[in-house]
Amino acid sequence: MKCPKCQTDNKEGAKTCRKCGYDLIQVPLWKPTWKWHLRTLAVIYVILIVAFFALNHVLKPYMRKIPHEITPWLKEVPKEAKVG
Repeated sequence: MKCPKCQTDNKEGAKTCRKCGYDLIQVPLWKPTWKWHLRTLAVIYVILIVAFFALNHVLKPYMRKIPHEITPWLKEVPKEAKVG
């Protein structure tokens, strides 16, 4: 690793320059905050929800129909038989 100040070669992972003592530890330019994480997750969830409903709408004709014999509780109840 070269020192940006004096261009001296230093060991990889050195914390200071061996010639001029310049600090070689790089400070990150940007560190995400909890608000950034929250906003990013919200955007991802909204995109997934919209994609789910859009695909559900587009693929509705291709979905398999469940026979009424298998699921008798899903049959439509006649209006006369309904209580209330």
